[in-house]
Amino acid sequence: MYRLRYYKSQLNVVDSTVPTSLPRIRIASCALVLTGVSLLSGCGDDDFRKPYDGGDAKIGKQLVAQYQCGACHKIPHVPGAGGEAGPDLEKFGRLSYIAGRIPNVPPRLVAWLRDPPALKPGTAMPNVGLTEQEARHMAAFLYTLR
Repeated sequence: MYRLRYYKSQLNVVDSTVPTSLPRIRIASCALVLTGVSLLSGCGDDDFRKPYDGGDAKIGKQLVAQYQCGACHKIPHVPGAGGEAGPDLEKFGRLSYIAGRIPNVPPRLVAWLRDPPALKPGTAMPNVGLTEQEARHMAAFLYTLR
C-alpha cells in the first residue's frame, strides 16, 4: 500500500479514498443555491416602484387624452391612443430609461414631459407647454402602466 501511494503521488494522481472534490462540490452547490435565490427574488410581484404620489393618475389620464399624446403613442386605457410614431407606452412604469438614456425616476420624467428637447436635443417629442402640475399628473398616470 505504501508503494502504491508513493507511486500515485509521483504521477500527481490523488488517492481516490480522499474526498478532495468535496469542497468543490460544496462551493458549487452554494453558488448554485445563491444564484437560484437571487433569480427567484425577482419573481412574483415586481411592483418595486411605489405609485408616484406627486400627482393624480386620473387627472393625468385625462391630460394625456387632452394633449393628444395618443397621436404618436400607443397608450392603454386611453381611447384613440394608437399612434405609432412614438414608442408604445403600454409598460412605461417598468422601464428603466426614458428615451433610451434618461433614468426613469419621477423628477426626470416630469422634466422630460415639460420640455423633452431640453433633455434630449433632436428628439421628435415636442414641448407642448405643460405646467409642472400637469406633468406631475401625467407622470402619475404613466407610472400606472405596467
